[in-house]
Amino acid sequence: MVRRSKLHGILLSVICVILFSHAGAYDPLDPNGNITMKWDIMSWTADGYVAVVTMTNFQMYRHIMSPGWKLGWVWAKKEVIWSMVGAQATEQGDCSKFKGNIPHCCKRNPTVVDLLPGVPYNQQIANCCKGGVVASWGQDPSAAVSSFQISVGLSGTSNKTVKLPKNITLAAPGGGYSCSQAKIVPSSIFWSPDGRRKTQALMTWNITCTYSQLVASQHPRCCVSMSSFYNSTITPCPSCACGCQNKNTCVESAPNIQSIVTPTIDNPILQCTQHMCPIRIHWHVKTNYKEYWRVKMSIINFSYFVNYNQWTLVAQHPNLNNVTQVFSFVYKPLVPYKSMNDTGMFYGIKFFNDLITEAGPEGNVQSEIILQKDAFTFTLKEGWAFPRKIYFNGEECMMPSPDQYPHLPNSAPGNLFPVSSGAALLAICFLVFW
Repeated sequence: MVRRSKLHGILLSVICVILFSHAGAYDPLDPNGNITMKWDIMSWTADGYVAVVTMTNFQMYRHIMSPGWKLGWVWAKKEVIWSMVGAQATEQGDCSKFKGNIPHCCKRNPTVVDLLPGVPYNQQIANCCKGGVVASWGQDPSAAVSSFQISVGLSGTSNKTVKLPKNITLAAPGGGYSCSQAKIVPSSIFWSPDGRRKTQALMTWNITCTYSQLVASQHPRCCVSMSSFYNSTITPCPSCACGCQNKNTCVESAPNIQSIVTPTIDNPILQCTQHMCPIRIHWHVKTNYKEYWRVKMSIINFSYFVNYNQWTLVAQHPNLNNVTQVFSFVYKPLVPYKSMNDTGMFYGIKFFNDLITEAGPEGNVQSEIILQKDAFTFTLKEGWAFPRKIYFNGEECMMPSPDQYPHLPNSAPGNLFPVSSGAALLAICFLVFW
């Protein structure tokens, strides 16, 4: 009886772990978001094949930032990589048994990276050579693709003899990706530039990689602070919102940094703060007009030597269904479910503020948002004017406790100080003082 109860306990634990891991990989704001890798065999060779590998980021607001992606797998047989275009293996491995032509890589578990911009044209292929940086689908679908060509040997020379690679891994700054096993799918179709001829790959297989914040990090990497025009109190990020594991290595300013380790997103050098987060988002309820209200939003970088390029910010708020104007940022509604329109994505304008530089006076970007009121829902009471959730670069940020949100004064009405214009406010002041 004891053995049976222990067995039931073990089975229950395993089931819970499986369910928990799948739940962590599901994103309710982007239910169809994933990175799909497609291997298209374009031709057979004497001992293998030539394939084009295409990585497409279908995630609406999660991109791969510098220093870019790393793709790994384990060969099913004793394959080698004869050559690559648009990417390279990080290690050659032991190729001592080959005479004459030496393979590009002989490792059974190769790791491949994108080439850097500016490589010679004979080393390039379409959608390659961006240093592994891949935009999110919601920002720029044309830049959400990365490709390379690979010539594989000792692999078999037909659909029946080729074996699919196993144990595929996708590493990116911040981590968090888990990949499926390769699966044979119908061959990809290609059209000629004039659209008059159709060809197809000789064989195609897909791999799907999904993101989980639970896998990426034990702690959040961003937090949210709040303030308002009707309350002088600023609600800070929760203490140790991102964990205090870096508390002993944080610095007060850049001149105090003494490190031979290159900082990364996974191993940052942070400015000392009470929240110890690399990124803080501040939401300030700035003005209340008669028919509109205004929010100022700031993103502040507390990491030294780490810049955030092509950043994204996603906010959930019921009034995002009626955004009138956004200053300095690009805004795009996210509507994963037709019945709800309370989520929006913000990102920087290219070559203007799409880069958040390292901690310091310039390490921030700001925007203001004007939203039209809904007379039946708008209120400044009970923290309604503040976001329900905030995500930065696809990671959910730590919010303050609701009981700490800036509150209205006890005697103030829910639609405090509505003004239709500056002139109306001036007229009220004139009457009062007259």
